[in-house]
Amino acid sequence: MDLFAVIDIGGTSIKYGIINEEETLINVNDRDTEAYKGGLSILDKVKDIIKDIKANYDIKGICISTAGMVCPKEGKIVYAGPTIPNYTGVEVKKILEEEFNLPCAVENDVNCAALGEFFGGAGKGKSSMACLTIGTGIGGALIIDDKILRGFSNSAGEIGYMLVNGEQIQEIASASTLVKNVAKRKNVDSSEIDGRYILDNYEKGDIICRDEVEKLADNLALGISNIVYLINPEVIVLGGGIMAREEVFKPLIEKSLKKYLIESVYNNTNIAFAELRNTAGLKGAFYNFKETFKDSSL
Repeated sequence: MDLFAVIDIGGTSIKYGIINEEETLINVNDRDTEAYKGGLSILDKVKDIIKDIKANYDIKGICISTAGMVCPKEGKIVYAGPTIPNYTGVEVKKILEEEFNLPCAVENDVNCAALGEFFGGAGKGKSSMACLTIGTGIGGALIIDDKILRGFSNSAGEIGYMLVNGEQIQEIASASTLVKNVAKRKNVDSSEIDGRYILDNYEKGDIICRDEVEKLADNLALGISNIVYLINPEVIVLGGGIMAREEVFKPLIEKSLKKYLIESVYNNTNIAFAELRNTAGLKGAFYNFKETFKDSSL
């Protein structure tokens, strides 16, 4: 059975492993990204990872999920923010294919996470899906008829920049904003609390935590309602650390959606929560690889 290297490059860590044709992951591990060292340093780490994998496995291809805006055809980083300096313009696909003489496919990490959930997680069996990851910011991806909706310049699905009540949704509905707002109201440094603290205290009845969690859920629902009116996906999948608390967020978001959607649309809107968690990007990178090379002899 053929094996493939799967690598998910995030701002904090690089997850990696092997996947077989039956989509079973083995030997999943991670290394610190050390993003501050820049894009080429990250690529050197990726090369070292692949060398280690090749020393023990006969792999047939390299599947990359990465932070940053990606041109999937060229496998090139079109844009990366300041947290990963000198990553913009790095030709990941070309460099790795020349280094290892193996086919390589590269896709944005949020798109890969969405593909993972669509084919093997909360979106499995659906025809269309919107995926939002709620973290430091808000990442987004749209899948219609089994394919990522990329847009004219590969920027479709950049949901975090969508305006809600005059502000970017990631400025009013991200996990980092939740922490910042609660810390400000409690007069503590934001480094002293995190999402888990806030949600634990929400469930204990803390008034500030309840108010800010409900505000976040309402802002998120308003953004989701705009997505629903625009593309009417069969399911909206929510991921990211705080969204692991489905028992908190699902009833809040659905309650707000009922305000923002007309009844016929609301009755056909399905909210689901990510199932694959840390492996979504790895599996999605493999799905992207298969799609990229489906017409080849691989």
